[in-house]
Amino acid sequence: MKERFQVQLERDSYRLTPQREAVLDVLIAHADDHLSAEEIFLHTREIYPDIGLATVYRNLELLEKLGIIHRFDYGDGQNRYEIRLTEEGEHYHHHLICRECGSIGEFKSDLLEEVEKRIADDTGFRVTDHCLRFFGICADCQKRQKDA
Repeated sequence: MKERFQVQLERDSYRLTPQREAVLDVLIAHADDHLSAEEIFLHTREIYPDIGLATVYRNLELLEKLGIIHRFDYGDGQNRYEIRLTEEGEHYHHHLICRECGSIGEFKSDLLEEVEKRIADDTGFRVTDHCLRFFGICADCQKRQKDA
């Protein structure tokens, strides 16, 4: 998988530096965790102890610009990142954010094909991707509320 990202970096005239590789390794290892930049920094330091927070931020910015990662604000005041594991042209998943415990789940079914078609028909705009965030209360928190 990392090879795919290396090819993409090289295609866009960037090298896979040791620091960039460490950041990618952390993002791949924590693909389901929706980490903040600070969390990525802490994990990356375990692999590459000399890396600085500014270097992590610069690499995250570049990886986002190249479409390798996604940056999201889940309403908690800090950006979170996840690596794009889907193939190019594939739609991304949607996020389920619990307002009680802050957990972030994923919903992988694409329900917006009709909406995208209507947007294209009505406006001429071709949707290439989309991202939805659903806010609510997760099943665990609902159970805790019921049991209280």
